[in-house]
Amino acid sequence: MAKTVPAPGKTPPAADFEHSLDELEQLVAKMEGGEMSLDESLASFERGIGLFRHCQQSLEQAELRVRLLLDPEAPDSAQPFEPEL
Repeated sequence: MAKTVPAPGKTPPAADFEHSLDELEQLVAKMEGGEMSLDESLASFERGIGLFRHCQQSLEQAELRVRLLLDPEAPDSAQPFEPEL
């Protein structure tokens, strides 16, 4: 079976998620430093909300993929993974 290669210029979803999460963490750390102006803080907050929403959407898509893999016929009835203790 041939391995699929992402189209040039298109970031794989996992890498895109990781990049967004890293950027969000950096923004939070910078804002917690308390040395930003009000305008900078608002712009960073707005960017952070966008990054948060992007990450949330990526997680929801990953969950859907897992559900489809667990039970392709009825993804809504798929049971979530139980953590191993």
